[in-house]
Amino acid sequence: SQAGLVNNLNEGMAWGLFPVFFALAGLPVGTVGLLVAIAPAVWGVGQLFTGAWSDRVGRKWLIAGGQFTEAAGLVVIALGDSFAVWAVGSALFGAGTAMAYPTLIAAVGDVAHPSWRGAAVGVYRLWRDLGFAVGAVLAGTLADLYSLTTAILVVAAITAASGLDIALRMTETHPRSARTTTRSAP
Repeated sequence: SQAGLVNNLNEGMAWGLFPVFFALAGLPVGTVGLLVAIAPAVWGVGQLFTGAWSDRVGRKWLIAGGQFTEAAGLVVIALGDSFAVWAVGSALFGAGTAMAYPTLIAAVGDVAHPSWRGAAVGVYRLWRDLGFAVGAVLAGTLADLYSLTTAILVVAAITAASGLDIALRMTETHPRSARTTTRSAP
């Protein structure tokens, strides 16, 4: 899934570039560590709720909205200039990941028959996890050729484009109509 690959592409970029980005802004190591920890903390706690949320509202818009939220967080970080702004950007980035990450794999489960669900999840995870390497290499190359800010903004644009693709082309895999039961007449 391209959305899974892009989701981990932005994570690969964040793990590699955010510590350097914040350190080059003159922040002390402890502050850098705190800023870098905000996104995965929000992601980890948030996905405890977003997985069940997607069971109630469907998958498509949590995935698309999650990727738009990730992209917004990346833009805030790239253009920010203070701890408070970067903390908000990191929280947005983590919230977007919490929306998209568990919902993507749930969407795979929705469309895969139990007889081949394991294989489908394996193929999805291959593409999703490839995103870590793609993100690290792409972001590192862009940072070397241009700047850290440019690399973060390009990854934000890729993430937003992925969210737009999901919004325009994805078919809802867990429609409300399939979750509601109709009462039969007595």
